[in-house]
Amino acid sequence: MTLAEMIAQAQEQLRTAITARQGAQDALMALRSDPNLTEEAVTERRQARDAADAEVTRRQEALAELEEEQRREEEVAALSARTSPTGTRAPAYDRVARVGAEERTYRPDTDRRGAGFQADVVAQFMGDFEARTRLERHMAEERAERGDQIRAVGTGAFGGLVVPQYLTDMYAPAVAANRPFADAIRHHDLPAQGMVVNISRITTSSSVDNQSAENAAVAEQDMDDTVLQIPVQTAGGRQSISRQAVERGAGVEQVVLDDLYRRYATNLDGKLLNQASTGLSAVATTVAYTDASPTVAELYPKVIEGLSGVEAALLDQASGDNLAVMHSRRWYWMQNAMGASYPMITQPGIVAQTLGANYATAYGRGVRGILPNGTPVIVDNNIATNLGAGTNEDEIYLGDRNEFHLWEDPNAPMYIRAEQPKAENLAVVLVLYGYYAYTHARYPHARKIAGTGLVTPTFTGA
Repeated sequence: MTLAEMIAQAQEQLRTAITARQGAQDALMALRSDPNLTEEAVTERRQARDAADAEVTRRQEALAELEEEQRREEEVAALSARTSPTGTRAPAYDRVARVGAEERTYRPDTDRRGAGFQADVVAQFMGDFEARTRLERHMAEERAERGDQIRAVGTGAFGGLVVPQYLTDMYAPAVAANRPFADAIRHHDLPAQGMVVNISRITTSSSVDNQSAENAAVAEQDMDDTVLQIPVQTAGGRQSISRQAVERGAGVEQVVLDDLYRRYATNLDGKLLNQASTGLSAVATTVAYTDASPTVAELYPKVIEGLSGVEAALLDQASGDNLAVMHSRRWYWMQNAMGASYPMITQPGIVAQTLGANYATAYGRGVRGILPNGTPVIVDNNIATNLGAGTNEDEIYLGDRNEFHLWEDPNAPMYIRAEQPKAENLAVVLVLYGYYAYTHARYPHARKIAGTGLVTPTFTGA
């Protein structure tokens, strides 16, 4: 496990601990309003809250240690990049140590599509010291095997053209909606072959009834199924960049590749939500919210109505792990609403005489908060905001997290770097592509709240 993965895991553990602590605090506050309150019960609840507090502190300290370790690794990597070697090794040393005695860092027999190399290119640009080390080892292997074919130049050869380092460190990538919904739903590895995923659905069940009399035939109903065919889709993008930019710029290729990754993720998530016929908006059953003066208090019963429909559709197949997916403008509108005495959505550290809770997590980092009945909220700005007759409505989606299915190639997205097609133009073509399939219709259950009550929100506190 890489350091970045360990940090992501620690962040998730901290969020879980914070959620548990909030639940313990809510339970304590609810108990204190009980007319039959006993000191023993309060002490027990307080101890549970304090234990949850201690867990939050422990998780926070563990995350801080990992982040400090990552910061130090980045400092060492930056120092290494600025430091020139004081001597040169004999070519024979490199060839024996790297090629003659050890396996290649990136091998076609274990990574045929180059996914490992591609992932390391992006990771090192984002500060992963281990990825940088693997790439440097790979270049040493290439120089040992191909020698003079590898052209090595230092920044001194292009003194007037080298971009100042602080500028490349501070480059601002184009913003992207990315893939909050795709990351929250149920994932599967896409099968290695085929362009269609088939799922058998039992559409006619068997039958059981009381026997009419002794020795009489019991109930019988022939079962039948219908095959749900899910197409495997291909998403891809490309960018042609000049060889001058690649060879004489600083980090140009990595910046382009990072942007292609962002576009790939945004496209996939957008298709899950908005694609015609199969996207969540197309398959979800509508719960209409029509209101010329919408308020959060009037919207919330529609959420409960939608969740009721989800459970009614799934029955014993309902996992109870429901999601509410909404645009950020809708989530902040819900937080702007005020009750008679308290906000209707709490903020971190505020006691729960309120409805729901905001976890104060950043966009795209998982659950943003919970609704009054405990349903977690995913905020996703791939949700369209130009719906309805006035082309100014968005929608709220409700469903069982485990019945939103996404298949992705384990190696996706793949990366192609082609130099020959535009060699006469001194251009390099970068292509990013991947295969995926999805369905929200294994059990048609999802609901969407839609209508004039979800026009562009006004932040009036109502």
